[in-house]
Amino acid sequence: MRFNLARKRFRDLDEQEILALAISSEEDDAQIYRGYAESLRADYPASAAVFDGMAAEEDTHRQRLIDLHSARFGSVIPLIRREHVSGFYARRPVWLTHNLGLERIRAEAAAMEHDAERFYLAAAARTQDADTRKLLGDLAAAEAGHQTAAEDLHDQHLTEQARATEDAVERRQFILTWVQPGLAGLMDGSVSTLAPIFATAFATHNTWTTFLVGLAASIGAGISMGFTEAASDDGALSGRGSPIKRGLAAGVMTTLGGLGHALPYLITDFWTATTVAFVVVFIELWAIAWIQKTYMDTPFWRATLQVVLGGALVFAAGVLIGSG
Repeated sequence: MRFNLARKRFRDLDEQEILALAISSEEDDAQIYRGYAESLRADYPASAAVFDGMAAEEDTHRQRLIDLHSARFGSVIPLIRREHVSGFYARRPVWLTHNLGLERIRAEAAAMEHDAERFYLAAAARTQDADTRKLLGDLAAAEAGHQTAAEDLHDQHLTEQARATEDAVERRQFILTWVQPGLAGLMDGSVSTLAPIFATAFATHNTWTTFLVGLAASIGAGISMGFTEAASDDGALSGRGSPIKRGLAAGVMTTLGGLGHALPYLITDFWTATTVAFVVVFIELWAIAWIQKTYMDTPFWRATLQVVLGGALVFAAGVLIGSG
């Protein structure tokens, strides 16, 4: 087991080190906000403007801290960062948030300000030195001020119309990246595996053999759909988002769609397993119709007719082939 002996405990930091830590933290947060702004600028210009403003606020507070350090300790600032202090709050690396949704990025930013304020308040409560207590209290007040400033920037840039526009873009991106590939996978897995599973079931009346065929068909179809979706479009021109995400959505939903009516054949009684599989197929087809209506704006009756008709034809083909 390894111990972080190289990290200093916060209570062992002197006032200069605390101030240096605050300076580096403000600098890091400003860079994080600028990273958010750049990742959002193309699709969400109003939110990008908010994060530009928040980065400017962090720069202002960092400069005030530098001025205070220069007045008290001189111009040479000790190199100390979050990762050098045991128990200090950590920030999520920017590259892990680039692919997050807009609301998640907003929540990350709010958590950043809240965590910093809470840390400084707790640190101020634990110190006995009056000057250090005042310093930490001022930092806590500054972080609280950041939250207020962020709210003001939201009010300034994110008008109701801008917010509605960005929400529409966010919904469209979610549909293109996750819903469409997932729906295609669910339809493929639920419908295309009906024939081999039920053909095997009625040909053999062996539930274990039917399960194995269903398992193989589901996993094979999932792998095929996942790779096909990921390789067919890199998203650069179509704007459909990450091919890895789309491939994952298509592959997983294809596999689940097939496993849904394969798993009942773990039941040893053939007719019980088949009845349960019928019920599962009905639920799967209803879920497909609901997703089409909710996310693709397809009238429910049309979605139901398409899915039920297609599923019924494939199911009938499987039963007829198996019975013959």
